[in-house]
Amino acid sequence: MLEMSVVHVPPQIKVTKYNQLTRTHVFSPVATETSGTWQYQAIELIAETGERATNITGDQKETVYLFQQLSVALQRGNAVSFQSTIAAS
Repeated sequence: MLEMSVVHVPPQIKVTKYNQLTRTHVFSPVATETSGTWQYQAIELIAETGERATNITGDQKETVYLFQQLSVALQRGNAVSFQSTIAAS
């Protein structure tokens, strides 16, 4: 059986699944892989969020900071997952 990466699952499946949220919230499916691959909708969402933060703070690097923070959080999660696979001595 061919397994699909989370990043390659059509985002419409998630939009359909969480359709009721769209009545009261803005919903945007976001997926990243532990290898660091980002779904294009995730990139668009983070870029737009960074632009809005830039408009508020005036700092042109807000988008870069946001991507860095999320990447570090992903790496930390990967480290925790990896450490849990090592048997305690």
